[in-house]
Amino acid sequence: MRRRRMNQLYIGNLSPAATAQDLRQLFGERQLPLPGQVLLKSGYAFVDYPDQNWAIRAIETLSGKVELHGKVMEVDYSVPKKLRSRKIQIRNIPPHLQWEVLDGLLAQYGTVENVEQVNTDAETAVVNVTYATKEEAKVAIEKLSDQQFENYSFKISYIPDEEVSSPPPPQRSRRGGHSSRERGSSPGGSSQPKQLEFPLRMLVPTQFVGAIIGKEGLTIKNLTKQTQSKVDIHRKENAGAAEKPITIHATPEGCSEACRMILDIMQKEADETKSAEEIPLKILAHNSLVGRLIGKEGRNLKKIEQDTGTKITISPLQDLTIYNPERTITVKGSTEACSNAEVEIMKKLREAYESDVVAVNQQANLIPGLNLSALGIFSTGLSMLPSTPGARGAAAATPYHPFAQSGRRRTGSSAYLSSLYGAPPAGAFPHQHPLPEQEVVNLFIPTQAVGAIIGKKGQHIKQLARFAGASIKIAPAEGPDASERMVIITGPPEAQFKAQGRIFGKLKEENFFNPKEEVKLEAHIKVPSFAAGRVIGKGGKTVNELQNLTSAEVIVPRDQTPDENEEVVVKIIGHFFASQTAQRKIREIVQQVKQQEHKHAQGAAASQHGK
Repeated sequence: MRRRRMNQLYIGNLSPAATAQDLRQLFGERQLPLPGQVLLKSGYAFVDYPDQNWAIRAIETLSGKVELHGKVMEVDYSVPKKLRSRKIQIRNIPPHLQWEVLDGLLAQYGTVENVEQVNTDAETAVVNVTYATKEEAKVAIEKLSDQQFENYSFKISYIPDEEVSSPPPPQRSRRGGHSSRERGSSPGGSSQPKQLEFPLRMLVPTQFVGAIIGKEGLTIKNLTKQTQSKVDIHRKENAGAAEKPITIHATPEGCSEACRMILDIMQKEADETKSAEEIPLKILAHNSLVGRLIGKEGRNLKKIEQDTGTKITISPLQDLTIYNPERTITVKGSTEACSNAEVEIMKKLREAYESDVVAVNQQANLIPGLNLSALGIFSTGLSMLPSTPGARGAAAATPYHPFAQSGRRRTGSSAYLSSLYGAPPAGAFPHQHPLPEQEVVNLFIPTQAVGAIIGKKGQHIKQLARFAGASIKIAPAEGPDASERMVIITGPPEAQFKAQGRIFGKLKEENFFNPKEEVKLEAHIKVPSFAAGRVIGKGGKTVNELQNLTSAEVIVPRDQTPDENEEVVVKIIGHFFASQTAQRKIREIVQQVKQQEHKHAQGAAASQHGK
């Protein structure tokens, strides 16, 4: 069976007089040249585009807007009714729309397994959405089509679901032009990654891009050869913008050497054209990593400035949008000083990234069957993994949440992440856990943040509860001067992860914590009093190991009086991943104790019966 191409388009409502040549001419006049054949039928036709970006452009430019022989054409993805499944595409999304709002909107119609953003040249945003069932996708299409949102009208289409329309593709990549390094890190390659790839992302003035590439590409070829790197210059991104992003894939040393050479090239060009006195270095970093670069009270950044003789500034959180989860780190100083600062900045960012990979790996192991790619935690604020940028000129889909890698060519870090999480089953939990145990977690938030969590007329907390699949209630204040309020979250492990993640992210996003510090909250969970000793361990050994493993502070208050359910409180204080890992580990210990108690009780009953 021929594998269906993602970008086959259906052209409907055609006049019987329309010819293939008419269509070629019409598409060509609108800068949408057709690379393949036109398959013309009576009243409709099919065409193919090489990538999704071109397909979206054709739909947006022509559908319902252009006449051919007196009839207005319809253009959409070619998805026969029998293949209409769980996947839809939403276009014309306001570019400033927060992911949190979009999440809430999508969750109204069912369980969203994955959302990935598609890079396009349009001002508005485009996302591909996968629902848990095709029925939910159908409802979403019916309800959201042409829905007005902030004066933007959503445009929605079915898109082919590869799992339904064809057998799994071969492991080897079908695209040409990959470097040998990329091929070496394909899923069919070594299962033991040598090192997590963490590319260097830079912003350079558009006027210097030509000099960096050089005549017939000689300068960039020389640079990549000397530094053993792969350099992507994203010339097509942000058309007309004053700056262009560059992504450098190499070892840490290779990235630094390539950065130094690019700074030298730009400074030389600036001197010759007298266009600028001193060219600053601009590094792009995912928002989730920046807090740890800055350090407590800005100490890390101050030390780098002092050690390198540079001045470093970071773009504000307010600049983050649906298209831009990265912040710009601007370094001013001599070329030598900027190069030295780059080494230290990237070292901190790389450490934070690797720490998150370890934390995510722990979550995947600790929550049985957890579908990390389906969590959809919004991008601005929560610790998450930056996605690997697409290759130069490629219209790659950019997942907006920490763990989604579907629809992307898996190279470097994304290949490693894919090996960690794999393709989870349709349900979040394996079949042997159809009804995961309900857990209760009390999370303490600043009193002034209560309004942001509840939202206007309670809309935010309702959306959050629906998205997470949890009950979320805010307890009354203990007194008029209480500095904290307790949020009571009830739900299974995956719901806890989603709900708590959103709350941590919301507090960061709304600036309830200093931009220079990570969000750390206190969580309380209850454990049976007979298991508390095991959580503490002999001489406090277990609780100390827990703290070392998770980086969270774990406190089991001594001399607690058990409540009416014979349970005591364990306090956990830390950032999101630290808190989650500690919660899961403690639940694991409790489960082991319960199983041992159960076996002991069974054994006692058996011996009693044998008497």
